Amino acid sequence: MSAVEPVFVYFIGTAGSGKSTLAASFKKWMSLRSLDAITVNLDPGAEHLPYEPDVDIRDWISLEEVMEMNELGPNGAQVVCADMIALNTGEVQESIGTFKPDYILMDTPGQLELFVFREAGKYTIQFLSPSNAAICYLLDPLLARTASGFVSQLLLSLTTHFRLNQPQINVLSKADVLAQKELRLVQTWSDDPDELETALMAEQASVYREMSEGILKLLKDVGGYTKLIPSSKDKLQGIEDIYAHIQLQFHGGEDITKD
Repeated sequence: MSAVEPVFVYFIGTAGSGKSTLAASFKKWMSLRSLDAITVNLDPGAEHLPYEPDVDIRDWISLEEVMEMNELGPNGAQVVCADMIALNTGEVQESIGTFKPDYILMDTPGQLELFVFREAGKYTIQFLSPSNAAICYLLDPLLARTASGFVSQLLLSLTTHFRLNQPQINVLSKADVLAQKELRLVQTWSDDPDELETALMAEQASVYREMSEGILKLLKDVGGYTKLIPSSKDKLQGIEDIYAHIQLQFHGGEDITKD
């Protein structure tokens, strides 16, 4: 039995940002260190997962059945399913309760807006983990490799933090898809907002650039500018840093070890 209250880690990001992959990598990293973690799939429309979920929302909600019963297309059905997740939180909680893990890794629906912008997502977090939740927000590297694209990704991250109001870690997922020069540049922007502002000013003058400059100022003013942790499946890059940040938040940096 875990000696401390388990931490729920919610992997959130835009479609294709690597949420399921990072959840699988985190589970593997913890298993290699004899730490207990379970995976929970909250995406009713998931077809293929890189891990075997210990708790799976698809046991209660079927996207295909929702499409058929309500005569909806896949997008409309996903919206209905997002609200149905909240209606099934009791069953999910009961199933999670059969385990005694240190970490509960929550793989959220593929479309960010279904979990972040609908009340069902916030309700799910508050119901399952009112005092021990952390958001692991994934920034898509292909969208973040230009200065204006990086700013737009940070805005989505800030919006997620504002909507869910939980401790949050920003992660540059799939960092290995970037060339080393691109990765160093993104990390420089992450470390120094002035460098990002300089890069923005070097872009071609446009309304989009002006908007990006205004968003960057907003991020600075409200404290939405945070450093990134690069991660990738290769050699489980970044997992230890994510773990350390979460441990610092909930356990004062103390490591969890098995007897």
